[in-house]
Amino acid sequence: MRWVCTLLGLALFAGASPALAQPDIGSPNPVEQAPAVKKHRAVRKVTPPAAKPQAATSPAVKPEVAKAEPAGAAPAKIEPAQAGVAPAAPAAADVARLAPAERQKIQSALYWAGDYASVSGPDAMDAAIRSFQKRNKSKITGVLTAEQRAALVAAADSHEQEFGWRVVVDPATGVRIGLPSKLVPVARDAAHGTHWSSPHGEVQVETFRIKDKTLAALFEQEKKQPDTRKIERSVLNDDGFIVSGMQGLKYFTVRAKQRDGEVRGFTLYYDQMMEGIVAPAMVAMASAFSPFPERPAPFATLAKKVEYGTGLIVGADGFIVTARRLAQGCEVIVADTIGNAERVAEDEANGLALLRVYGARGLPALALPRDAAKAGDITLIGIPEPREQDGTKTLAEIKAKLADGAAIALSRPVPMAGFAGAAAIDGQGRFAGIMETSTYALASTQPALPPVRLVGAAAIRDFLARNNVTPADAATDPRKAALRIICVRK
Repeated sequence: MRWVCTLLGLALFAGASPALAQPDIGSPNPVEQAPAVKKHRAVRKVTPPAAKPQAATSPAVKPEVAKAEPAGAAPAKIEPAQAGVAPAAPAAADVARLAPAERQKIQSALYWAGDYASVSGPDAMDAAIRSFQKRNKSKITGVLTAEQRAALVAAADSHEQEFGWRVVVDPATGVRIGLPSKLVPVARDAAHGTHWSSPHGEVQVETFRIKDKTLAALFEQEKKQPDTRKIERSVLNDDGFIVSGMQGLKYFTVRAKQRDGEVRGFTLYYDQMMEGIVAPAMVAMASAFSPFPERPAPFATLAKKVEYGTGLIVGADGFIVTARRLAQGCEVIVADTIGNAERVAEDEANGLALLRVYGARGLPALALPRDAAKAGDITLIGIPEPREQDGTKTLAEIKAKLADGAAIALSRPVPMAGFAGAAAIDGQGRFAGIMETSTYALASTQPALPPVRLVGAAAIRDFLARNNVTPADAATDPRKAALRIICVRK
């Protein structure tokens, strides 16, 4: 059984190469291009898994390793001598014409198949599609045919139904990770990130983001703690490490990368008896994993018992606007420094919630401009969750860009925990709207909204008008109108 742990360890160490190949991270290390990993990735199939997980696991994976491509094989390229191969066309233009939900499914299926495991950058989708076409002995064009799109969507649907497969960003750490959500439906806070597990702990995934330890010190710590760990593989290089082996009766693998003075990664555990069921999903996780992702993905759904976000005062007599998702399912809502709040209205289409602190007077209410925000540089102003700032509630700012429409692109991959409902300010310092994040609910279809989007001031003004709230006339600095919102659930 341990061959799977070793194989998965190799796959996890190399599977994050989209992040490793990003321009600001540096070139992949030789150890991350191990032939065994290339073999495993090259033969991943895109056909849906069998109805029963047990039949689509290690017995199907192990024989395919022998059919691998040569070590170090690059993504497929079109050579001039390839007769009958259509000229390369940008896949982004082709896929961009699809509905966002279908595009997300195609990308998710390519992650599962391992076609993203050795590509990154603006042409990542094109290269992943070419890899898929090469493995399936099709014409290598970079543009999917209708049949290929149908096959990938069918594969994604099958993976979602069987494993609850989702590619998401952990808001607590900024790590992008593939989650088999049906295997690990229980989510909670961890010491340095988020912990997902099966109901009885047979499978566990935990992300982490650590800023107070060097890479070497963390590597040594992972090898020695806890005492029940038996290390079977450990490799440290200039910007990352992997540690894998046995911990009690579970297999485990720790994968970490360092950048900008912090270490991000994740640890996975699973019982030996779960080996056959978990193996395909774990290899797919390695393909989707990126500790410092440049490409956007929806945020993981986390209905935590205590959740922190940001609200904006829009009425001097206690009216506050925040993200609808933050205010859902709360037994108690607290507007920090003001008092307990009540949810009085919501706008499902725009993801807004209106709160009211009764008895409040003279609050610094935000004025809402009538002009729509224009594309360009913006600043997100919010209050990170307490563990990000040692228990304080200081405002923080994140640089971003507003694209055509409402999509927000972060300038750098940073944790977003606590920023639900944050204010967006344009390049001239004017209030532009509220930041809203799209998430994956465990039983939902893929969302069509951008992972991070702007709900403009006009939409907020209309929402307030429908609820008989008159915005302030005098301009107020959004920083003075921002405050922390705390949701306490059962």
